[in-house]
Amino acid sequence: MPVQFTTDGSPGYRRLALWQDIVCDVFVGLDCKSDLGSAFHGSVTQASLGRAVCSEVCSDRQHVFRTPSRIARSDQDFVLVALGNRGDGGVVQDGRETVIHPGEFALYDTTRPYELKFNHSFTQTIFKVPREMLQRRLGGTEALTAIAFGADAPLERLAYDFIIRLCQSADRLDPNNAVALSEQAVDLLAMALGERLGKTSLPSSTHRSALLYRLKAHIRAHLADPELSLAETAAALGISPRYVNDLLADEDISFQRHVLAERLAQCRRDLASPVLAHRHISEIAFAWGFNDLSHFGRVFREHFGMSPRDFRQSQLRH
Repeated sequence: MPVQFTTDGSPGYRRLALWQDIVCDVFVGLDCKSDLGSAFHGSVTQASLGRAVCSEVCSDRQHVFRTPSRIARSDQDFVLVALGNRGDGGVVQDGRETVIHPGEFALYDTTRPYELKFNHSFTQTIFKVPREMLQRRLGGTEALTAIAFGADAPLERLAYDFIIRLCQSADRLDPNNAVALSEQAVDLLAMALGERLGKTSLPSSTHRSALLYRLKAHIRAHLADPELSLAETAAALGISPRYVNDLLADEDISFQRHVLAERLAQCRRDLASPVLAHRHISEIAFAWGFNDLSHFGRVFREHFGMSPRDFRQSQLRH
């Protein structure tokens, strides 16, 4: 990763203050404490990956706080996925506490207070994604924070390995490939998290979150089918059509509008990709479940302010 921040070379009395500045610049507003004083060392490397950011943190022991006052002064809305490489790290959020060992990962959400505890030196990879990217696939994150993933379950291990390797290569990827791969990483992450939710005995609010994930996963898996319907989706999940819309009402959207938004998002991504420049606009629209080209052109313009053709030309000129 090309961008590097480090305390090395700074006077001992400045290192903790410098580290505080580094962490706040790279991640979100945080308070960092360590009893090492002038002996403290830390470094961060960073690379963009589409809308996500990959970082590697190598540091001595410390205690990190994301406080309500910090949150009140910030509009940063991210989910951070911490992947353990060396040493252990504690995560506290939403009434839970877990420890991330090497080979495991855990989530924390920047819109709510959290603590990070490191009793010894450590190295972690941090995959920072806009919360909306994960929420679009899973719903809320409250049931997923401060839980260790990746030790045994194959999907969790696959998500860990994929994100780690992706972050290691982030600065060498073509920007268009980076966008697609970051989306795939969040897809895989959502699958792993959703599988865990589906196997756990859940309180009612968390059960609702798990059901919302299953609903969104079903829709994403069947977007290409122009016959995707509310009735079919409800039957596949074993719930009523009314309950499907009730789940989506938590996010102020209906089934039809959610399906349309997802299809448009996939078309927008494909139209912006130089790799798919040879494909006709109609092919892309029909591949994502649209069956009326004039309807597609109209709703695309309504959502993105220009026709599909104009959008593609504007993207491919860059």
